[in-house]
Amino acid sequence: MLLCSNHTIKSTTCSVTDRNSSHPNRYASHYHRGHTQSVHQNKNENQNFRLRYPHGSAKRKIIMRSSEIPTTPYSCQGSTDQTYKYWRLHVFLGIYVGYAAFYITRKSFTYVTPALMQDLGFDKADIGIIGSLFYFTYGASKFISGILSDHSNPRYFMAAGLFITGVLNILFGFSTSLVTFTAIWTCNAFFQGWGWPPCAKILNSWYSRTERGFWWGIWNTTHNVGGAIAPMLLGWLVMTMGWRFGMQIAGSLGIIMTLVLVSRVRDKPQTMGLPSVGEWRNDQLEIAHEQEGQGLSKREILFHYVLNNKLLWLLALTYVLIYIVRTAISDWGNLYMTEVHGHSLLSANSALSASEIGGFFGCLVAGWGSDWWFKGNRDVMITIFSCGVAASVLGLWLIPDAGYTLQLALFFMIGFFIYGPQMLIGMAAVECSHKNAAGASNGFVSLFAYVGAALSGYPIARIMEFYGWNGFFTALTVSATMVVILLIPLVGSNSRLRPNQ
Repeated sequence: MLLCSNHTIKSTTCSVTDRNSSHPNRYASHYHRGHTQSVHQNKNENQNFRLRYPHGSAKRKIIMRSSEIPTTPYSCQGSTDQTYKYWRLHVFLGIYVGYAAFYITRKSFTYVTPALMQDLGFDKADIGIIGSLFYFTYGASKFISGILSDHSNPRYFMAAGLFITGVLNILFGFSTSLVTFTAIWTCNAFFQGWGWPPCAKILNSWYSRTERGFWWGIWNTTHNVGGAIAPMLLGWLVMTMGWRFGMQIAGSLGIIMTLVLVSRVRDKPQTMGLPSVGEWRNDQLEIAHEQEGQGLSKREILFHYVLNNKLLWLLALTYVLIYIVRTAISDWGNLYMTEVHGHSLLSANSALSASEIGGFFGCLVAGWGSDWWFKGNRDVMITIFSCGVAASVLGLWLIPDAGYTLQLALFFMIGFFIYGPQMLIGMAAVECSHKNAAGASNGFVSLFAYVGAALSGYPIARIMEFYGWNGFFTALTVSATMVVILLIPLVGSNSRLRPNQ
């Protein structure tokens, strides 16, 4: 008997046609139990199965013993399409909600900082030290966890990290000394690094090259959803119940969202008996990427496609500069609004929410535009958005006496333009590396990104102590301009980021 979908068919022959064919039995056993098997004809060993490809025919037949036919519900075309669509949606929703929770438990300290400084008497240098240690540790963790996640099940890897960060947020709310705060938040940084690489692996496995920009862009808005909710929610909690309660609520939310990750997230399609996404969508760019560097060991992949990849080093350097701007605005923006313009904490945090809302739309435009306008060429869109970052930061700096509405608009524009490069650089790193090194390549550039984030902590605090807010905005403007300068040669060559470039 042949199991096709969930129905029993009295036949031992399952026909397979091309993707455009309407025949229901396309991947009938070519993919099962997560492995693609190479089958050799052997007339004397047909007790296993025989694979026949009639010359000149679009139709292929797989004939096998009924005992060898997989009993998964993914054996036929109709079932394969339905299963793919179902799990693409549910896996996507899982990592979307899960990473939003990661973001809230990561930025909770930022949103309670003004109240914490006032309550415990900390100064900017104290906060800068905590921030710098956090970002150095977080960047290193993303690289280490990226390597580990490539060979782990993201369903449990990501869930474990979120659960631990939730616990650490709750413990932070019970702490009192600077040393304890620093220790807990540095530990939080390490487990925060368990969030991004599994998401990169999933997006690289379930979505193909010609559509990935759009879907990655939608997923990247999880930063903005978390970043828009957290300032308002935690700002209100701080004003009504205190900063400690705000940290504990953020941690509890992270623990609850762990259940969503475990129930919705799955590993690669092949582990579920499905074809690769390139085969399923007949995406030639994706198929070429899947075939790149086949047969190499894990060590060879790591050294050739990650550590010795010149394009990854270029992207890593631009990531340093982008994250200086992004993190400085995110971490110091509410303090700028309260100190310079005298706004309340709730109004200042609302400006950060405006930045996150702008980032939401910026991610969608950058992802969709790189797919449709530039056919998967990410570097052009990164350069365009980086120009917008420099212009928006200059606007916030050179129009200091603008009303609150215009300030909100400028924060919106900074968010719109900064999240485009933030998303596309990470995605370009995955696409110009080995298919099985998505987590490691993304983690590698993320390591440098959080060097930039760390530079926005204590070093930026020292700049502000000596040069004030003018020094702050000068550093951000120079950083954004340097990204454009670095990428202009690559854009001018009209090249596409790819592994063998």
